[in-house]
Amino acid sequence: MIGRLRGVVAEIEEGHCLIDCAGVGYVVACGARTLGRLPAPGDEATLHVHSQWSEDAGPRLYGFLARDERRAFTTLLGIQGVGPKAALSVLDVLPPGELAGAVARDDKAAIGRANGVGPKLALRIVTELKGKPLGDVSFTPSVAGVHAEVAPPVPSVTGEAVSALLGLGVAEVNARRAVDQALIRLGDAAELSAVIRAALQELGR
Repeated sequence: MIGRLRGVVAEIEEGHCLIDCAGVGYVVACGARTLGRLPAPGDEATLHVHSQWSEDAGPRLYGFLARDERRAFTTLLGIQGVGPKAALSVLDVLPPGELAGAVARDDKAAIGRANGVGPKLALRIVTELKGKPLGDVSFTPSVAGVHAEVAPPVPSVTGEAVSALLGLGVAEVNARRAVDQALIRLGDAAELSAVIRAALQELGR
């Protein structure tokens, strides 16, 4: 089972990309957010992959730029009625941290903004995610009419680096893309100052 791919982005199409790993091309299904943050074709990328097999379609790979996104995707697939397409749509409109907040607030409308997710399915997602972990955040069940709250997450290097670039007047979409590319180059354990420098280099390309 494939859990991660590191290779050259060969193609980016609607709904998927092609990653060339030592001459072997892997077709990886991705959400719009992930595809929008991928480097340009010809550059290297690392994708955290969820592998799935079915008798009808054979092997399918679903890719994410962060482990939390893959974990959220896997958690969503465990909910009755949520298939890969709906799970990707949810994560397109609500990244893992925002999804946790929506679940804690019982915000079915926010989840219902995802393509293919109607009111009934949004309610089921909110109900079934209560109390389940998602990366660094847990969905805490509500008690006796009191809405649960999610404890503020520890500031991440990604968030702080993006905030620093926003403070320099960089547009958010460009800031996030530059920081994502910097972390791909440096690794998740990189220090904040190094990530900011690398992101500024990406913006200067």
